[in-house]
Amino acid sequence: MTSKVVYNGDLRTTATHLRSGNTIETDAPTDNHGKGDRFSPTDLVATALASCIVTTIAILAPSINIEGAECSVEKIMTSSPRKIGEIIVTIDFPKSGPYTDDEKKRLEQIATSCPVHQSLHPDCKRTIIFNWP
Repeated sequence: MTSKVVYNGDLRTTATHLRSGNTIETDAPTDNHGKGDRFSPTDLVATALASCIVTTIAILAPSINIEGAECSVEKIMTSSPRKIGEIIVTIDFPKSGPYTDDEKKRLEQIATSCPVHQSLHPDCKRTIIFNWP
């Protein structure tokens, strides 16, 4: 088992990672009856994509230093049905580059092959923007 999720009432949950004991609290977003005080479940999905991209790059291209890379995440919801319509991840690579054209191509290919990217429904548009130094 990976985690345990407890519904706390008031549209909030606490998820516990069983191996580490780390917790994440969620809240419904303000546009769906919540207070928006915490990540929403769909925020976590969008954020997981960015986290997975940079983690997978670090695993598959360990000789290319991306330490300090920052991802900005934008989640766009659709209303009928209510679901994630698009996730936009902007990756700002550290100035420790420069990166060769071959390295850039490799990192871009890895980004779109990460497990979360591959797990999202094909109807969920995934836009990844690479900002190189």
